[in-house]
Amino acid sequence: MAAAAELFADATRAGVVAALLDGRALTAGELARTTGVSAQTVSAHLGRLRSAGILAVEAQGRHRYYRLVDERAGRAFEALAAFAPVRPVRSLRQSNIAADLRFARTCYDHLAGALAVAITDALVRCEAIVAADGYYRLGAAGGDLFTSLGVPLDMLRRARRSFAHPCLDWSERRHHLAGALGAGLLAALGERGWVSRRPTSRAVALHTTGREGLVALLGCTLPSGRAPGATLPTTG
Repeated sequence: MAAAAELFADATRAGVVAALLDGRALTAGELARTTGVSAQTVSAHLGRLRSAGILAVEAQGRHRYYRLVDERAGRAFEALAAFAPVRPVRSLRQSNIAADLRFARTCYDHLAGALAVAITDALVRCEAIVAADGYYRLGAAGGDLFTSLGVPLDMLRRARRSFAHPCLDWSERRHHLAGALGAGLLAALGERGWVSRRPTSRAVALHTTGREGLVALLGCTLPSGRAPGATLPTTG
């Protein structure tokens, strides 16, 4: 366990994993710019993460793209982040970014943040999902609800991964829905135009139609969040 945790203990390696948590594949140059280190330095860390089975690499033309092998690294990273101290915010830009990420973001291929926790709580309350032995299973209302959203349940059941399980949310310190069902739900919400990913960020925007649709469907109160492209008001 100490050896596995040490992979995330270095700030550069943690930055690399964080940059890839939204499921994208990035080049070494992009990861070097993101983490603020030289190409040579990031290359050494990429090799370390590849040797540990956390990263995969794919060659396309002259470029090599790095991505997370699967969601396990993301789950471990988010769980460790739940115990990390909160860094002080020193600018309006940092405040905006932090607010966006805490409200809604991608966690590998599923939704995380305050919005995800609220949706998961509502799914449990209306018996769309039921917690059982560390996993979620479909509840009495789950089939009709997820099908109405366009979530392909039959295909997700055949996926070679966990169908549905709780994932500890680092910002909320509570669980959100992960696994194939969590990924399918995020994809369905995106296809409906209810949510959209922000460019070059893990942040996810909830649109007015999405808020209204989720409230009507789940009968819940959703946390307030910034509209796409909006800025937080400043205080004196």
